[in-house]
Amino acid sequence: MNLPQTYKALELREYSENRNRAVLVEKKFRPLKKGEVLIRIHSASINPSDLMFLRGLYGIKKKLPVVPGFEASGVVVASGGGLYGNYLKGKNVACTAPGRGDGVYAEYMITDAFSCLSIGSQLSLEQGACLYVNPITAIAMVEQAQKYGAKALVQTAAASALGKMVVGIAAKKGMKVINVVRKPEQEAALKAIGAEHILNSEASNFERQLRVLSNELKATVCLDAVAGELTTKVLLAMPYGSRCIVYGALSEKEIPLHAGMLIFQDKKLEGFWLSTWVPQQSPYKIWKLSGELRALAKKELKTDIAAKFPLEKAVEAIEDYAANMTRGKVLIQPPFAEGK
Repeated sequence: MNLPQTYKALELREYSENRNRAVLVEKKFRPLKKGEVLIRIHSASINPSDLMFLRGLYGIKKKLPVVPGFEASGVVVASGGGLYGNYLKGKNVACTAPGRGDGVYAEYMITDAFSCLSIGSQLSLEQGACLYVNPITAIAMVEQAQKYGAKALVQTAAASALGKMVVGIAAKKGMKVINVVRKPEQEAALKAIGAEHILNSEASNFERQLRVLSNELKATVCLDAVAGELTTKVLLAMPYGSRCIVYGALSEKEIPLHAGMLIFQDKKLEGFWLSTWVPQQSPYKIWKLSGELRALAKKELKTDIAAKFPLEKAVEAIEDYAANMTRGKVLIQPPFAEGK
């Protein structure tokens, strides 16, 4: 295809909570390096990690100004060379932004070819925009729990998009899940997808309920997206030798650690970050994972799309998602999604 001279992108000018921190700009294309591909973006998703990044609180802090956004879908329209990049040309892909440089809230993005997964024609590009960050994180953490010998899981923020995926993946692997939420409507959302064990952390007997149920089900691994005091409460209630894998910090609070919990109960606390996990995997593992993602995408990994905004209203899209994170995914869509 013939590329335009310039393309539109949302550019972050400062790390802050200021509504005017990002503005829509026209950018010029740069030449592709070997191993890179140019993607025409169809849909870009907003995740909690994006909200943290915009405020300068995420594990990656890029040189400003920069286009934000970590995850999207689109069509590879050009390759800088390399076997895999050339193979992807013309294909629909799920993709992530490079560790340095511009992200996905734009009409086009350049990224490493190995940051793309071909999604074929059976999966919509809207679902493809949600196929990388949450699904791979969910699959990787459930696999890790299995390696630790867990018979069942506990998870916080269970009504989130990722939490719902954990329910589906664990069920497919024959694992029970104790789902921790804090609102009645979140309980209803989980019941609607067939979740069996749901506990409300605001209930007066929450810790006792969790203690009894986690011992009964032998739930010895917790997947935690909240951090803060809830992490400590949950881990304290779980069986001897349990561990908590922290992959998010929605509370933005520190986790108070009790030395006795670590010493006398042999409990462990560790972190998970997809940006560290992916580079540690072999090419075969990533290839196998891409097949698993496609197989699960229409059911266990299906994402509820709550709203779609044009690129020109990206700021409003980010605000909408921040205010309604458990309602479903919010997508930012350049004109390509409208067939233009």
